[in-house]
Amino acid sequence: MKRVCNFSIRILLCICLTAFVFHSQLIKAQSFDLDKGRNHVTIPFRMVRNMIIIKLTINDKGPFNFILDTGVGLMIITDPDIVDSLNISRKHSIKLHGLGQGDDLEAQLTSALNIKLHGLTSHNVGAAILTKDFLGLSNCAGMPIHGLLGYEFFSNVAVKINFQDSTLVVFRPSQIKKYAKGEKLPITVENNKPYVQANITMPNGTEKKCKLIMDIGAGHPLSLENFLTTNDLPQNFIRANLGQGFNGPIDGYISRVPKITLGRFSVENLLTSFPTKHPENTTNEAILRDGNLGLGLLKRFAIIIDYPDSLIYLKPFKQLKAPFEHDMSGLEYYATGDGYKHVIIDRVEPGSAGDLIGLEKDDEIVSINFKSVASMTIEDIDELFKSGNNRSLLLEVYHDNKYDHVILTLKRRI
Repeated sequence: MKRVCNFSIRILLCICLTAFVFHSQLIKAQSFDLDKGRNHVTIPFRMVRNMIIIKLTINDKGPFNFILDTGVGLMIITDPDIVDSLNISRKHSIKLHGLGQGDDLEAQLTSALNIKLHGLTSHNVGAAILTKDFLGLSNCAGMPIHGLLGYEFFSNVAVKINFQDSTLVVFRPSQIKKYAKGEKLPITVENNKPYVQANITMPNGTEKKCKLIMDIGAGHPLSLENFLTTNDLPQNFIRANLGQGFNGPIDGYISRVPKITLGRFSVENLLTSFPTKHPENTTNEAILRDGNLGLGLLKRFAIIIDYPDSLIYLKPFKQLKAPFEHDMSGLEYYATGDGYKHVIIDRVEPGSAGDLIGLEKDDEIVSINFKSVASMTIEDIDELFKSGNNRSLLLEVYHDNKYDHVILTLKRRI
């Protein structure tokens, strides 16, 4: 399925479960625990477009690629093609509600599944199965993605995320060793999602204490979801597709805030998204919040997430103060075809560098600077397209049924 996600902003997801009665397996605590005899376990992950991707098995089938996402409160199987092989005993109809421009979606809620990661076993963990792959995460990542794993993974253990060596270390909260030169911050876990307090200097210069979802599944640095209801846009902004929700594309704007402070750590001139609609403003279980803190900022720290003790630990990397750059091409694109080797433009921002040279939706990018995109990852392309203001790139594109060479001169838009 073709689907573009602007992964500098990624998906904003929320779930409204409208099944009248939850079956008994899912009333019980849903969690993972260390296998018997283990004090800790190290799990490798792959970082793709600000997504933490881990491998797991379900009912002894797999392995499957799942995005680790604290922004979702229920495990979601986004690829229904894997379901027939899983021998799921019971399913109940539910509806999924999320930010976007369409209607609620039908899904199936499963009985408890046997989910295993290296050294970990699940207890009473079920999942919501999408009837179609509405999110197109595989196209966005340029590799097969089968679902999202959230609250259940964190609910009973402490998880250390090290982005420098791409590992998760899972251990019991009693075994936490504090980071030297780190910071311990309180969190609250509400509706199965973690919230943290941050002080944000707003574009008008005022400072506000904000309640933010700590969302490692969101690629943006920061999203302020209620800002536009009471404030004008900052002076410098761009209109953008902020990602893909269950109900369609998410519209909004990208700008910057002067500063955000977490504990004693401050970051200035932070890229920030401003959705035009709050992602939970139509649900009865919405948690009042100011926004969403994403992996675009959080990956600049080593992190320990400790749900049982309502704490997180942060230790900054050297790049904490490095500038935040946004795409300079104006192109949104996805990978498709065998091995996800074809890169197709899905949207061109009006007035952007790509628009000025006549690139259009459905054009295929064949090569960049004489290098075939088939030999590149989609992340390699992302980095090239934000690699420098006024840098020129030679693109080969398939456009109007013929191959053309065009020079794309990058322009910093925000």
